[in-house]
Amino acid sequence: MILRLNPIRMQNYIAIGICGLLATVIFLVANYVQSGKMERQEDAQVIAKQSLFFRDLPDGSVGVILASNGQMIAQVEGQAGFIRGILRAMARERRIRKISSDQPFELSSHSDGRLTLIDTATNNRIDLESFGKDNAAEFSVFLKSAR
Repeated sequence: MILRLNPIRMQNYIAIGICGLLATVIFLVANYVQSGKMERQEDAQVIAKQSLFFRDLPDGSVGVILASNGQMIAQVEGQAGFIRGILRAMARERRIRKISSDQPFELSSHSDGRLTLIDTATNNRIDLESFGKDNAAEFSVFLKSAR
């Protein structure tokens, strides 16, 4: 007697096999990440750091304010797509976690040329240079303005 499978059963076995293979791949990737082989490398020395608030102004622009003394050091007008996009992403995370905007952001320049923006309220970090030098330069202006 020959065992025959109808096409529907064959498709079910193929689907189960694919799901099993996918689960194995996900397990292996998760195991690799958890093994410490993908640990974050240490940061280079900070050469300049500034705590900043970003506030919406009545005219639709964004004010860049020093957390230390409340002085407005810059005003971002118009689209300024990259700056607004980064700030929107960080503000969204605060809204999701129901965190107020009372804590500043920390903008840091490192000795290896990297520029990072850290939300001190959520500890989220964005390495700005990963979006290109021109985009990172838009934020580096805030470090120079604060001096």
